[in-house]
Amino acid sequence: MTELFLTVFGIAVNTAAVAYVATRLLDVRYTLWRLFVVSVCGYTAVQYGLLPALLRPFEHREPTSDEVAPVLALWCLVLVCAPVIAMILLVIWEAVVPTGAVPPVRTWFKGLRTRVRRTRRYLQILAIAARHGLTGLLRGRSQAAQDAEMARALRRALDDAGVTFVKLGQILSTRRDLLPAAYIAELSKLQDQAAPVPGSSAMRVVEAAAGAPIDEVFAHFDAEPLAAASIAQVHTAVLHGGEAVVVKVRRPGAKATVERDLDIIRRLARSLDRHTSWGRSMDVLGLADGFAEALREEVDFTVEARNLAQVAAAHDRRRSEVRVPRPHTDLSDEQVLVMERLPGVPLASAPLRERGLEGRDVAAALLREMFDEIMADGIFHADPHPGNLMLLDDDRIGLIDYGSVGRLDRELRASFEAILQAVDRQDGPALADALVGVSTRPDELDQVGFERALGSFMARHLVPGAAPGIRMFTELFRIIARHRIVIPPELAAVFRALATLEGCLTAIDPRFDLIAEARDIGQRYAERRLRPAAVQDLVLEEVADLLPVLRKLPRRFDRLLTAAESGQLSVNFRLFGKAEDRRTVTAWLHQTLLTVLAAASGIMAVMLLGNQNGPALTESLTLYEFFGLSLLLIASVMALRVLADIFTKKGRPD
Repeated sequence: MTELFLTVFGIAVNTAAVAYVATRLLDVRYTLWRLFVVSVCGYTAVQYGLLPALLRPFEHREPTSDEVAPVLALWCLVLVCAPVIAMILLVIWEAVVPTGAVPPVRTWFKGLRTRVRRTRRYLQILAIAARHGLTGLLRGRSQAAQDAEMARALRRALDDAGVTFVKLGQILSTRRDLLPAAYIAELSKLQDQAAPVPGSSAMRVVEAAAGAPIDEVFAHFDAEPLAAASIAQVHTAVLHGGEAVVVKVRRPGAKATVERDLDIIRRLARSLDRHTSWGRSMDVLGLADGFAEALREEVDFTVEARNLAQVAAAHDRRRSEVRVPRPHTDLSDEQVLVMERLPGVPLASAPLRERGLEGRDVAAALLREMFDEIMADGIFHADPHPGNLMLLDDDRIGLIDYGSVGRLDRELRASFEAILQAVDRQDGPALADALVGVSTRPDELDQVGFERALGSFMARHLVPGAAPGIRMFTELFRIIARHRIVIPPELAAVFRALATLEGCLTAIDPRFDLIAEARDIGQRYAERRLRPAAVQDLVLEEVADLLPVLRKLPRRFDRLLTAAESGQLSVNFRLFGKAEDRRTVTAWLHQTLLTVLAAASGIMAVMLLGNQNGPALTESLTLYEFFGLSLLLIASVMALRVLADIFTKKGRPD
């Protein structure tokens, strides 16, 4: 038993030593499972392969005194082969199966039930896609992208797939910059409807949020929902003070369903990005991430309550005529949102003429409100479709459903105003500069071509008498995408909101001149910025920003004069100012140096191995050949180090 223990202990120590040496030489951290496998292989190859072959001549006799030193040297050389063999196996393993490609063994059975449910749902989605003939689209058949029948099939498939995919289709229906008109028309037909949850279940959720029985919170609560969608349903209620409210209740299991489907959408987006050219050109990964973020906010009602409170405060600050519902945050939580009920009817079906209202005036007021939210408030309704617009009983406009909002900081608002001014002047170069100034400039931008394309666009769509429509927004986005201009998501949300609003304005008044009205609004903002009070505020803001710098200037100027007077004035120049750049260049130099040294050592090893002359160490090995074998091992270690850097993220310069 003692001998067995010592044997196992010796094998464990030798295996650990091999793993430690291999890891240190490669300077890369691997999983314990990989290190264990390759170390055992390296130790076994040496212990039961190379060492027996080395000692075979001395099986029946003892080495002479002249043979002891050579055999000891060869024995040390053979022992070095164990970590080298382990290094070779590690590099091959990393090249074939990169680290992270397979989940760790300890996680194989963790969350098995979740993975089974996700796989079942994934297969269900693939079955729906196959049933509607979408497998060709997933395989990258770009010609299907212009097929109206394929657009109808996509709409039916998304409808069958459920809540998350219906929401995805609704979002895509506003992306006229990405999809052809046939797809936009079909996806716009998606309706987010579902069977209502029983009123008793909804009431229990409301009681949990309010922390009190339903009768103590509300004077009246209608158990029958006013509307039911796949994420939430809406009930009407009256508070004890007499205020009419609506109660938005999240459906049980909606959050888990959304999270599961978002994971599947991310996987599908990754597959499309990897296997289709149109998926990469549309940046489906970015779309999936943006959609996931927006939908998670929509599921969490605390986000909508915060948005409503912020928008209401902004409206009060500028005394807006457009109303938004006020939230009751003390009665709301992540699953329940209680807010003011706005009395009115949907704006799309409102009898404007019967109430003495002109469609043009209503459309102009709605457009002014959108620009006020964008330019003055910096927070705006990101989805102003007809279902979110109301005409109230007092003839004012009401905006509801602020689950999705856009936000612009001061710099982006100034950039958007510069875009409006360039459009108003029909100035193609100024519009190009404004768009490039807020975007990630591509490495190779055809500035002249971009300016001409924008000038041609404005000459076709932004002249008096031109009728703006879907084609105008689609063409603008195509120009931006063709020149690889990446607009910030916040500003892209502005364009999408205006594109969505354009359809509502046309429905209110088919003769509404969006371009002329937008120009008038832009001129008002420009005039407002030129008023004495506005100029004074701007100057005060700039001076406040400059004051810290101005305070430091005299002291720094005095230091410069003192250094110049004493002859100590110097200039420091650093070629690579960023630490990341220095690390990248250092990694390249290390790889280049190791490659050169490995090649030189390998050439010298081959030359020495081919030299049969020199002092004999054994009957079959000379001293030069021993040096050649040693150099060959050294060359192998350096070459493996370079390959390890290449096959792992550590060695990939960003």
